[in-house]
Amino acid sequence: MNKAVALLNEPAEGLNVVDLKKALLRSLLVMAWAVEARDPYTGGHLWRVSQLAGLLAGAAGLEEQDVARVVIGGFLHDLGKIAVPDSILTKAERLTEQEFSVIRTHPDAGWQLIKEHPLADLVEASIRAHHETPDGKGYPRGLTVDDIPVVAKIVGICDAFDAMTSTRPYRQGMAIEKALSIIEANLGTQFDRVLGTLFVQHGKAGKFEHIVSHSDHGIPLLSCMVCGPVMVRQRHQKAGDHVYCRSCSGDYVLAADQSNQLNVTFTGGFVPADRHSNAADSSVIEDLIRQFLP
Repeated sequence: MNKAVALLNEPAEGLNVVDLKKALLRSLLVMAWAVEARDPYTGGHLWRVSQLAGLLAGAAGLEEQDVARVVIGGFLHDLGKIAVPDSILTKAERLTEQEFSVIRTHPDAGWQLIKEHPLADLVEASIRAHHETPDGKGYPRGLTVDDIPVVAKIVGICDAFDAMTSTRPYRQGMAIEKALSIIEANLGTQFDRVLGTLFVQHGKAGKFEHIVSHSDHGIPLLSCMVCGPVMVRQRHQKAGDHVYCRSCSGDYVLAADQSNQLNVTFTGGFVPADRHSNAADSSVIEDLIRQFLP
């Protein structure tokens, strides 16, 4: 058991100790929002990767505490992108090789940012090794299959799948079936063969439908009329509330349709940058905390 897990599992002899453990974990998770707040096309990415990773970890037979660790790691994996310049992180076109070399620094940057946190080793593998690949051609260290932690293999598969099925400035998100076929074609090279095969099997069985294109349990991404399905509705929001597209700043209002599902209507206006709200979704964070500390 690593030090962070041991710390979270130390006997709690009073409410103050329990609250301290939750506060430490909360502080770790809130840090992840700095990344999603900067990139308008990654709404819900952290939640989706964490949920996919939890499903795969459970299917692979990991212990309950390790599954929870994978879920937390999936939420924190991209922390290092906070060190990537906006001109690269939010670029609307495909990246040049030089720009991609900057992107490749984000695993090490994330670890440098978080390594002094008391719970850092809880997510070290997910942050540092989620872009390592079995064939040794991944980054940042070029690890091969036997040296890549299982946690990182799981998060890496789920991260790639969500990237493929999510809309980006230069392309629409792929269908689930197409993304699964790409993973299947790259088993043993880009993706761990055993875990990747298990992931594909679950995807073909329809186990990911409630996660793909969602930002929370039962909450699908909302579509901007210009930018596509990129807008996030938080759990507490209701009909009449306004949401905005973080890509084009379009202002939308929530309204219930005939089936009582919330959708959006463009108001015709745009939200000034100083009114943009990028507050962390407390409901999502508390759900993750409860998974680790019931």
